[in-house]
Amino acid sequence: MMKKAIYFGLGAISLTREKAEKMIHEMVEKGEMNKEEAKNFVDDAIKRGEEEKQELRNVIREELNDLKDLFASSQSEIEDLKSKMQDLEGRIS
Repeated sequence: MMKKAIYFGLGAISLTREKAEKMIHEMVEKGEMNKEEAKNFVDDAIKRGEEEKQELRNVIREELNDLKDLFASSQSEIEDLKSKMQDLEGRIS
């Protein structure tokens, strides 16, 4: 499920990039932006995209660590409950 969400997000980013490139190309053709401005805009957008991608990676990493900690806590709780059950079984027998 998480993979599908990530792939969907990446697909949306790709689609947005294609639209942005088309829009910039059209602006250059119409003379609304020169090639140097377009290059600077694209460079800036790529830089911001990389920064946002890194932020997303950090968020995912933090969430995975939280899940790992939660799983480890749950495992230790399960082991404690098993131990208590065995102790109670020993007392009953």
